[in-house]
Amino acid sequence: MDNNINSDEDQIQRSINTGLRLGFIALLFIMSYFILKPFIGPIIWGVIIAVALFPLHKRTTKLLGNRSNLSASLIVIISIIVLVILPSILFTTSTYETVETIKVKIADGTFRIPPPDAEVEGWPVIGKPIYNFWKLATTSISGVVEMFEPQLKELAPKILVGITGMATTFFLFIISIIISGALLANSKSAEKAAVSVFITLAGTEGKRFSELASRTIRTVVQGVLGTAFIQAIFISIALFVVGFPGAEIVSLIVLFVAITQLPVLLITIPVILYVFSYADTTLAIVFTIWVVFWSVSDNIIKPILMGKQMDIPILVIMIGVIGGMIMGGILGLFIGAVLLAFSYKVFQALIHNE
Repeated sequence: MDNNINSDEDQIQRSINTGLRLGFIALLFIMSYFILKPFIGPIIWGVIIAVALFPLHKRTTKLLGNRSNLSASLIVIISIIVLVILPSILFTTSTYETVETIKVKIADGTFRIPPPDAEVEGWPVIGKPIYNFWKLATTSISGVVEMFEPQLKELAPKILVGITGMATTFFLFIISIIISGALLANSKSAEKAAVSVFITLAGTEGKRFSELASRTIRTVVQGVLGTAFIQAIFISIALFVVGFPGAEIVSLIVLFVAITQLPVLLITIPVILYVFSYADTTLAIVFTIWVVFWSVSDNIIKPILMGKQMDIPILVIMIGVIGGMIMGGILGLFIGAVLLAFSYKVFQALIHNE
């Protein structure tokens, strides 16, 4: 009888100890989550960048005599300069110069907007309002400002918030690049850890899912971001050649639109119409052909960069981009596409296994 009582007491004590340990572990995870919460986006994006740049890191490491840390450091420095510092400088400089030029011209009365073509009025639905607004802008800038004065006052605080958010995004992006550099410098350990995690979650199929994750990340980054950057670069070259005002700003907008999988023509068609209003006809026609070609070139470039082995529907990428942007801003825009594409491939793999 005493033995049974002692056995029950031992079992209760073990259950209590197990409960305390589980509670302590849960508390640790919860506290760690709240500490890491501000950095979850940059960490995920850092992993994505590291996986996407890993082939480049391997080649650079060989060129540098198998010095992995030096290779990772160079990639981090160059990435920060090319992806963060240079765009920030170009955007700020272009915005400042454009605003200052407009202010000077308005002050001395030399600011003029070319009059609208009569054909604009004949456009269906939107032609007449655009023609009237454009005509008013050519005759009285102050009239346009007065017309939209209430909206401009409401928009000003939102623009300030947007600028602050943009600065925060750039800061988080720098952190992501630094995290990716740390992962690249310790790529062997990171790879083993990733495989261990996938084996823990998916059992014997863990290694295959780990490889699938790497392949999916590289495919989406190459296909979506690579195509967007190529389009933005070649369109920006044309904008600078024709001397388009605010070319840097328009180039960044084109990049953003291309990443979100929306038609780049939404931005370039108004640009083309404006170029025809001030540029030589021959130059404007050449500009139009060049810009239209690169605006629709994603249909050619994306399949080449993504390859045939990874058939990820554009709808999946588009939903991931839009959903990620709603959830986490600009960083979420990149992360959402990759995560949803990977989820889609995992779901596919599970179905095929069944």
